[in-house]
Amino acid sequence: MAVDEKDRFGDKLRDVERAREDQYFADRDRKLVQEIRAKDEEAEKAAGVVRCPKDGTRLEQHSHHDVTVEECPTCHGVWLDYGELHAMAGKENDGWIARWLRNEFRKAE
Repeated sequence: MAVDEKDRFGDKLRDVERAREDQYFADRDRKLVQEIRAKDEEAEKAAGVVRCPKDGTRLEQHSHHDVTVEECPTCHGVWLDYGELHAMAGKENDGWIARWLRNEFRKAE
């Protein structure tokens, strides 16, 4: 009977060792993934890659009315900087968008 108890205790020790080993490798993998993501983010920033502020998807550049703008392929949001907005406003003469853009530029100046 003492032999059976020793074997059960030995099995428990092996299970604990495996669990600790699994936890160690899971923690190490998690740290490595975080490091890789950080390096990728730094490389994207250096390359000028912009992400959508709404859903984090990489923005694609498209030309609308001869003005290059950044557009999100998933939510279809369009982002313009001041110069792009000014160029778009210059092309628009009639309509509510033109009135709104002219009003916005008067506030900014």
